[in-house]
Amino acid sequence: MQFDVLTLFPEMFEVLNESIIGKAREKGLININLVNIRDFSENKHKKVDDTPYGGGAGMVIQPDVVKKAYNSLKAKNAKVIYMSPQGKKLEQSKVEELSKQEHLILLCGHYEGIDQRVIDSIVDEEISIGDYVLTGGELPAMVLIDSVCRYVEGVLKENSTKEESFSQGLLEYPQYTRPEIFEGEKIPEILLSGHHEKIDQWRRKQSLKMTFLKRPDLLEKVKLSDEDKKILEKIKNDVPDN
Repeated sequence: MQFDVLTLFPEMFEVLNESIIGKAREKGLININLVNIRDFSENKHKKVDDTPYGGGAGMVIQPDVVKKAYNSLKAKNAKVIYMSPQGKKLEQSKVEELSKQEHLILLCGHYEGIDQRVIDSIVDEEISIGDYVLTGGELPAMVLIDSVCRYVEGVLKENSTKEESFSQGLLEYPQYTRPEIFEGEKIPEILLSGHHEKIDQWRRKQSLKMTFLKRPDLLEKVKLSDEDKKILEKIKNDVPDN
């Protein structure tokens, strides 16, 4: 999968050389090409921004340098995403959808943003990672790359994403490993039983419980079986009112 990132700060993306994403790059499963927008400035000081028309604080990135940076790419059939707090919030369904693309171009704004004319010209979609404002689009772009890459074939072990939080609309069940007893607390006995069917049932119940306690809003979106509904009703009855 190909990622092209249009940014003023390519050095920020060094972190993507580490861990799972770094290994995926080494294997050639993904390619992340960083394009410095500043390289396309004709200003002798490599200036890329100017004051906003109509007045106001801050500076706005000029449209011509962004368009030149974009034109330097082989962008045929690529989907262009502008990382913006005004965009649609990134959710797991969108992550999975984007992972099916072969080529994504991510445009990172900075300062007071980018001239609207070039956004209208080249951007297919605006995406936000939350209802808050950051200093630039670089961190959101890294979040998007990381989340999308996990669904690219070969990046993770098979079925690694099958039961994690949000993959089925619910939060993941709690995980445990050695030592069996930690600070006097023993792991749940069922996990030592070797009875896989009962373990699966326990995990489903725990997943429903975690979702009810931490993100009850998700339960309104997920399709629950009759058995799930019975388990959830019991969980609700067992949880004391605050």
